[in-house]
Amino acid sequence: MSNYILLVGPPGAGKGTQAKRLSKQLGLPHISSGDIFRENLHNETELGKLAQQYMSRGELVPDDVTIRMIAERLGRPDCADGALLDGFPRTPAQAEGLDEMLAKQGGRVNAVLYLKLSEPTLVRRLTGRWMCRAQGHIYHQEFKPPKEEGLCDIDGSDLYQRDDDRADTVRNRIRIYFEQTSPLSQHYRDRNLLMEIDGEQSIEVVTQAMISAIGQEARS
Repeated sequence: MSNYILLVGPPGAGKGTQAKRLSKQLGLPHISSGDIFRENLHNETELGKLAQQYMSRGELVPDDVTIRMIAERLGRPDCADGALLDGFPRTPAQAEGLDEMLAKQGGRVNAVLYLKLSEPTLVRRLTGRWMCRAQGHIYHQEFKPPKEEGLCDIDGSDLYQRDDDRADTVRNRIRIYFEQTSPLSQHYRDRNLLMEIDGEQSIEVVTQAMISAIGQEARS
C-alpha cells in the first residue's frame, strides 16, 4: 500500500524546510498544493481554467476542483509509492475527499505530522523576513541577516518588509489559521493519526522527531 504523509502547521512553522528534508530521507515526492495550483494556472489546464473562473470572481475554488488537481498529481509515476502532502487538506471535508480519492488508488493517509510552535515564536520568525527591492533576495534578521543592515549582499539595493510580514498582519494570519484548521486537527486526532512535533527545536532535531514518529506509527 502506498505511503501518504501529511505535513501541517501554521505559517512560519517551517513546513517547507522540513518537507524538503523528509522528502529526501523518505524517498517520497513533496507535493505542495500551492505548486499544483500554480502549475495548473500557468499551463492553462482544464482544471486551471475552471479554478481561475472562481478566483477571478473572488470566490473560493470548490473542494471537488482542488481534489481533482491533487488526484491528477498523485496519479503520476513518481507518486506510485506515496507522497508527502503539504498544504492539503485544510478542512475535514477536504480530508474526507482525500480519503475517498486515495482509497480508489489503493492508498490511505498513514500519518499526519503537526508542527506545533508558540505564537511568539511564529511571530518572531515571520516578522524577521526582509527582501531586496531589486530582485527579491530574501533575508531574515535572525537566521540570515545581511552583512550590512538594510542592504542586499548581492546587489546592494535597499531591503524592505512586505505588508504580509508586518507584526499585526502576521498575528491575524496565525489567528485565522488556527480558527480554520482546528477542526482538521481534531478530525485526524479522532482517527489516531495526528502526531504533534515540537517545532521549537532545531531543524535537525525536528526532522529526526518526525521520522521517529512515522516509524512508531508504522509499527503500531
